[in-house]
Amino acid sequence: MDLDTFFVSVERLTDSRLNGKPVLIGGVTDRGVVAACSYEARAFGVHSAMPMKRAKELCPEAIQIRGNSGTYSKYSEDVTAIIKETVPLYEKTSIDEFYADMTGLDRFHSSYQMATELRERIKRDTGLPISFGLSKNKTVSKVATGVAKPDNLLKIAYGTEKPFLAPLSVSKIPMVGEKTQQILFSLGVKQIRTIQEMPVELMEKVLGKNGVTIWRKANGIDNTQVVPYNERKSISTERTFDKDTIDVVKLKGILLAMAENLAFQLRRGLKLTACVTVKVRYSDFNTYTLQSRIPYTSADHVLIAKVMDLFNKLYHKRLLVRMIGVRFSHLVEGGYQINLFEDAEEIISLYHAMDKIRDKFGDRKVMRAFGMGAKTISRFNPFNGEPPPLLANRRQ
Repeated sequence: MDLDTFFVSVERLTDSRLNGKPVLIGGVTDRGVVAACSYEARAFGVHSAMPMKRAKELCPEAIQIRGNSGTYSKYSEDVTAIIKETVPLYEKTSIDEFYADMTGLDRFHSSYQMATELRERIKRDTGLPISFGLSKNKTVSKVATGVAKPDNLLKIAYGTEKPFLAPLSVSKIPMVGEKTQQILFSLGVKQIRTIQEMPVELMEKVLGKNGVTIWRKANGIDNTQVVPYNERKSISTERTFDKDTIDVVKLKGILLAMAENLAFQLRRGLKLTACVTVKVRYSDFNTYTLQSRIPYTSADHVLIAKVMDLFNKLYHKRLLVRMIGVRFSHLVEGGYQINLFEDAEEIISLYHAMDKIRDKFGDRKVMRAFGMGAKTISRFNPFNGEPPPLLANRRQ
């Protein structure tokens, strides 16, 4: 199961004006890349991982959106919860792609009907378009899903795997990237049918062990199992600057906003972290990280203070910074643990109020003033060891 143009679809749920328009999501500067794009933008030759500057040249009328990872994660979690309730075994391979093992369910219910009803429920409950391919293994199902898109479904009956795959481009085979595709094209191999007709020894001679795997996939052979989904063990975010900077106030403000947002993601997911990591990459591309173990928490004031402490130890003055990042790891299930010796009732009530606003209006609608942007940051002094004040974010 694959959510169609997932990031774009989420943005369109909150802004119907984006419907039918070419949309680009990702970094909005010349250094940025396209994280996702709508089908309307793809018609101009735009694709994910393309430099944003090039995408804008191909499709000048496209609407650019920076995107919000927290919002996308929430919708992904909603879809995951529906799948978890419905199927006995599933694997989540990315934020928008899932495998579900229906083995044995035909004894009680049609697997195709069950998958169809699951897709309809996801669309009804979340508003997101989703496609699926049903077959005897993961490879054929993945290819079928790609053929079914957008917002459709396709069943490949037992025994018809090879005929289904035969006329498709070799690029449709999972694990065939651009480089492998070029090698196959140079040999005159453009359709999967040609690989099916080739001896496996020839594929191995040309591409080594990968050639054997590709040959098996081309013939619809794949015995890999659906791996039970496990919760993530870390969350992180990074920021690469359009122009390298030495503005320490700006750097601290951005780090604060990162830590604050990640802390909210922890609380929303009922998670606690016990390890904080800060990353700094300088203009010479040398990258340094520093981490620290802490008692399990999801509290802003604890995590922000630790992030700032690690940054102060990492930062080398007079060196331009290209990228900064924050990661919380060693995650476990659990709600916020009150520290009876340090946490005032006002702090706990404040977190609850802020989280309610973020859940209802978006995770950037309320934040600490220090992290609101370079222009606002300059009005405030750096920490001095204490978290800065809070301010509702009224900017649209």
